[in-house]
Amino acid sequence: MARPSPSLHDHIPERPVPEPTAQVPPLPHVQAPGLTVALYGGDPLTRAGVTAQLAQHHDIEVIPRAEDSPDFTKDVAIVLVDQLDVETGVQLRKLAAGYKRRVVLVVGELADHQLTLVLEAGISSVVWRHQANSDGLVKAARVTARNEGDMPGDLLRRLLAKLERRDRGTVMSTVQHDPPTRRELDVLELVSQGLGTKEIADQLSYSERTIKGILRDVMMRLNVRNRAHAVAHAIREGYI
Repeated sequence: MARPSPSLHDHIPERPVPEPTAQVPPLPHVQAPGLTVALYGGDPLTRAGVTAQLAQHHDIEVIPRAEDSPDFTKDVAIVLVDQLDVETGVQLRKLAAGYKRRVVLVVGELADHQLTLVLEAGISSVVWRHQANSDGLVKAARVTARNEGDMPGDLLRRLLAKLERRDRGTVMSTVQHDPPTRRELDVLELVSQGLGTKEIADQLSYSERTIKGILRDVMMRLNVRNRAHAVAHAIREGYI
């Protein structure tokens, strides 16, 4: 009896049935840490306006009344005043020196003696109230959070004039400082234009760490407290 010829299907092996695999859930999106800004002073309308301007940037958290959360850690404190009085001066010194806050002062005007109080309190970021728009406030907050300074050009010129008057009224020091190097002057000139560390690093093709080191070295050699003083010294001596 003849055996039946094999069919085509006899030569096709059965495909193994894949075992079910567990579904791996997607990793949750982790939002990059943002910037926390606390507001001090100012009337309710002013605080509401500043809050609305800062809130346009989703990575910025605003505490409209810092007094409501005294134990909360803030990255930057923004102090809102029309004129600097004794009480505000004490508050600035307490925030900057006592609580180690990084402070932006938003003020209507500053007399020369008030400018001295601001600098002695360790404040290196000032925004004129009439220039306190969204871009100006956000720039000042971000720069200050990086422990840098942001001052309007007219205030830097007044600081320069004040230092000149102080030098004329005192005995000149016999200690001679070496002039800044070309690289240091390049950095100071960009600081005088209001650029922050990252912007300077990008423009000069250095790392941010290098820029910070250059500024630290020149401030120590000139015996000045902050970047604004270093720029004023460079302008006064005719370096920039």
